[in-house]
Amino acid sequence: MITIIIFIFVSVGISYWWLLRQRVLEKPWLVTGTDTDTREDIGRTPPAARTGLIVFLAVVTSVFSLFISAYFMRMELNDWRPVDEPGLLWFNTLLLIMGSLSIHWCSRAAEDLNVKTVKITLLATGLFTGGFILGQLIAWQQLNEAGYGLRSNPASAFFYLFTGLHGLHLLGGLWVWSKTSIRVLAGAELEQIQLSVELCRNYWHYLLVVWIVLFALLLST
Repeated sequence: MITIIIFIFVSVGISYWWLLRQRVLEKPWLVTGTDTDTREDIGRTPPAARTGLIVFLAVVTSVFSLFISAYFMRMELNDWRPVDEPGLLWFNTLLLIMGSLSIHWCSRAAEDLNVKTVKITLLATGLFTGGFILGQLIAWQQLNEAGYGLRSNPASAFFYLFTGLHGLHLLGGLWVWSKTSIRVLAGAELEQIQLSVELCRNYWHYLLVVWIVLFALLLST
């Protein structure tokens, strides 16, 4: 089992190292559109931005897939004790769904050049997502108080691993969100932030799907 875990971490480390070498993790959708706007460029999506996000999400998918595989393998051992997941996770899931819907609405508003709606939906996205992360921390506290500490049981350890890893990726998304929000509040033209909002939308939708898969897995086992 230790060998499997070491292999997973080494694979993850190599994957992220490769991405750093390829400059993918610099999140090119943040810088796209910062150059002087030209009319002929409006509506075009630089392939590097979307490609960078696709490659990044492919690696993230591989990371979660490896951990899920390890989860199923670890379940076969005798010391596995299922975790009674906090009911708060259902409310947290609703918050993440609302955040995903908000950023989707924001993307549509950016395409329609509706500044007011973009500002409102960006704020809503941040609030819903921040609420989700806070809710996950509260769920951790509830789980720990119920006797499911990090070292008390392999199942609880995987619970903290899954939710923590997912939360870290959401925090990364919030960093991108903050950059985009600052540009909007600073008066940037919506044509210049359309790509940023679009790729934030795709990232939020992806993490919503990942969470639903993880949540279903935790509930079913």
